[in-house]
Amino acid sequence: MIERTPVLWAELLDVGDRCQYIAGDMFVDVPSADGYLLKMILHDWNDEECVQILRTMNRGGRPAGRVFIIEHVISPLEAGHFAPLFDIHMMCWGTGRERTVPEYADLLQAAGWNYVASWFPSSGVIGIIEGAKP
Repeated sequence: MIERTPVLWAELLDVGDRCQYIAGDMFVDVPSADGYLLKMILHDWNDEECVQILRTMNRGGRPAGRVFIIEHVISPLEAGHFAPLFDIHMMCWGTGRERTVPEYADLLQAAGWNYVASWFPSSGVIGIIEGAKP
């Protein structure tokens, strides 16, 4: 996919001169970075696979590194929220699922990160879970 640079977001947004695409396997190794953004990635995988992905990023992350998990987060307090419906969708095709903030905090901890905070936009459709290297 990364060989098709003209159709990737960096080129389409005219920031290709400031972006670099690197092929890799998030289960094995990732480039060293100050932070990692995982948007709609972890919900595809079971807990053990998520811990492996996060552990790989922890190894690759620089001191004081951060990870930001951007997903549909299940809130136990919100009836009618989209995330539980999406959770059913995830169960129909693979091993992944949507999770609550405490479940993401547990995954972070199991992979060697500290849970820092979570944020939700006013729409409440998606959430951001922040982890930091200890």
